[in-house]
Amino acid sequence: LKKTWIRLLKNKPAIISLVIISIAILLAIVGPSIAPDKSPDADDQILELANVSPGFSTKVLMVQKNREEKSPNIFSRILFGTENQNEMIPISSYTFDDSANVVAQVYKGEGRTTEKKTIPLADVVYALSITNPAIKVNGNQAIFKTYHEKQQTALVAELKKEIEQNRIITKTYRLGTDGYGRDILSRLLFGVRVSLSVGLIAVLISLTIGIFMGSVAGFYKGTVDNIIMWFINVIWSIPTILLAMAIRFAIGDKIPSFLAIFIAVGLSMWVEVARLVRGQVLSVREMEYVQAARSLGYNNARIIIKHILPNIVGPIMVIAASDFASAILIEAGLSFVGIGVKPPTPSWGTMLNDHRQYLTVSGKAFLALAPGICIMVMVLAFNLLGSGLRDAFDVKGKTV
Repeated sequence: LKKTWIRLLKNKPAIISLVIISIAILLAIVGPSIAPDKSPDADDQILELANVSPGFSTKVLMVQKNREEKSPNIFSRILFGTENQNEMIPISSYTFDDSANVVAQVYKGEGRTTEKKTIPLADVVYALSITNPAIKVNGNQAIFKTYHEKQQTALVAELKKEIEQNRIITKTYRLGTDGYGRDILSRLLFGVRVSLSVGLIAVLISLTIGIFMGSVAGFYKGTVDNIIMWFINVIWSIPTILLAMAIRFAIGDKIPSFLAIFIAVGLSMWVEVARLVRGQVLSVREMEYVQAARSLGYNNARIIIKHILPNIVGPIMVIAASDFASAILIEAGLSFVGIGVKPPTPSWGTMLNDHRQYLTVSGKAFLALAPGICIMVMVLAFNLLGSGLRDAFDVKGKTV
């Protein structure tokens, strides 16, 4: 194992790929906490900012929504994000009038005239009562009821200060926005989790089924092998993406779409694992240590699990890396045709499908190129890692 690891370290493309995959795993875990849009699924929509170009910046007035504020725990914030408690209003300028209001010129899109909007200062800072949202201004004080029906008094000067310091921010979209005004960078970060989750669960499913079927076929041979190989060849004759689509349609809406994708992708890839494992078991089962285990009276299950499978783990790891890349592609393909993960959950395939028409539009191609590049990089990384693992485990004619 040590020599295998040393050989892998000498393979620069494989190590670079391993670093990229490690970064992707880290982003999948902490993505919601570092994304510009920290709302669940990065689904905070600002329609006035639809399809803005990368690097676009604007001032945004954050108006407190009139509902109960939620404070999720730290683990929920890191893993799933935090629901935005504010309505985000893009503005070009603002002033305060004499009636304790903020008067904002709302940005309505590139080439469009701004629209004046007047909002009470207290309504910007506080969540007001639903039944009695009226605000009474008495000199330099604003009197109102909060969401919990508690009467509160606030100084107008303090409300203005709070708005200027904390309620007006400059928002920059590094990779632009989509057609609903959602931040592309944030949705790409959330999409990493979808791709890696589908890849991981799908590979575990395919390995479980493939190792079992392949080891049984290779170990017992004869009629058992013929039956299993006939079944494998039937499944093998069906294109993987079509098989995944058929399984996805068969599952329907009986279970959540996210779980359905796991199952569909996993069940469509196990035949490759089974064929590989069968071939490896056929060659290993005649080895002396397997014959010795038989002579000691060990049962077949123990011989397969304890003596055969540990000695073919190298090829299994190689095909697992390859299947991980295939799973990402299949998930992206299913989402691209509209039967994958359902919106608003961000998937790179869905993002590519939503914006493919912009590939020929000057200045808007980034909307489709960004998720496409992410898919390409992740698939290439897993394929290069698989090639590196293959070379590392192949010791014939090699020295450390």
